[in-house]
Amino acid sequence: MSDRLRISNTWGKRFADQKLSVPALLRRAGLPVTLFQQDKVYLTTAELFSLWRSVSELSSDPGIGLKLGSETRFARTHPAGIAVLCSRTFGDALQRLGRYKQLTCPEEIRIHRAGEEAAVEFFYVEAEETQPELLVDMLLSWILSVGRQGTDDQITPLRLELCRAAKHRALLESHFGCRVRFKADRNALVFRSSDLDRPFVTHNEELLNVIGAQLESELQARRTGRTVGEQVKQTLRQLLAGKRPTLDDVAKELGLSTRTLQRRLTDSGLTFQQVVEETRRELARHYLKQRAVELNEAAFLLGFEDANSFFRAFQHWEGTSPGEWRTREGVTS
Repeated sequence: MSDRLRISNTWGKRFADQKLSVPALLRRAGLPVTLFQQDKVYLTTAELFSLWRSVSELSSDPGIGLKLGSETRFARTHPAGIAVLCSRTFGDALQRLGRYKQLTCPEEIRIHRAGEEAAVEFFYVEAEETQPELLVDMLLSWILSVGRQGTDDQITPLRLELCRAAKHRALLESHFGCRVRFKADRNALVFRSSDLDRPFVTHNEELLNVIGAQLESELQARRTGRTVGEQVKQTLRQLLAGKRPTLDDVAKELGLSTRTLQRRLTDSGLTFQQVVEETRRELARHYLKQRAVELNEAAFLLGFEDANSFFRAFQHWEGTSPGEWRTREGVTS
């Protein structure tokens, strides 16, 4: 996937509304001062992270990310935002968000169900650095805002998990309405699994069909422009955590029959096993570069049954152990 994220040019005004000097912000981030004057604004993942680090450095308000994530302008003016609020349930809305993200950037919304809990987190496919704290605040605040709007404030998270050290606890707990777990292994907002089944009072099936059809058409066109190997890799990244997806699983996500997907892979000179291994290897390198991800957690995220299976696979890929590879890359705990 190309490391190219499209963001709205209205972000310039949103930053200005928070008393930030947009030219100073862009200069500090190493970006053109005319960035938000463009009709279409594109950034790499590294540039996006630089922008949000600059927001943190220039703003004296620790709650600025929370405020920006709570705004509803996107939902009222953007087709994807409208479709999300027209969804049937909170879970349906999250799935649509994840799908429509593919239209604008190499960013994923991942939902992990475990028993009575469902965790929501954002994953940047091309990231080589940790996500800026204010960007995390904004994204998770936005997810909560969507849930609250759609259910008429009937959703309260169980907890907020953050990789960072403890700070601004009272501010965060007041905003999210739940306790915060600092120094966690991930940045995630954890809900009750049953919350995903809560119906949206904003559900509008007719409008959803109209807007959703257009967005799905754009998504299909985007997928058609990518090779079948790239399409399968993208889908595997979303499905791998905690399990090894089958060819049937991937075909279902792509809206294809298993036989059609198998034929397209064969015509491209690929096997499903080959693409799974390539995806796992790429993700393994990404996860191991993240200090907060422990080796057994990386094994889980890559869909291995146990850590030993991951270690054997990594030794085969890289000719060294995961721990030794981390040391060589300068990744320390």
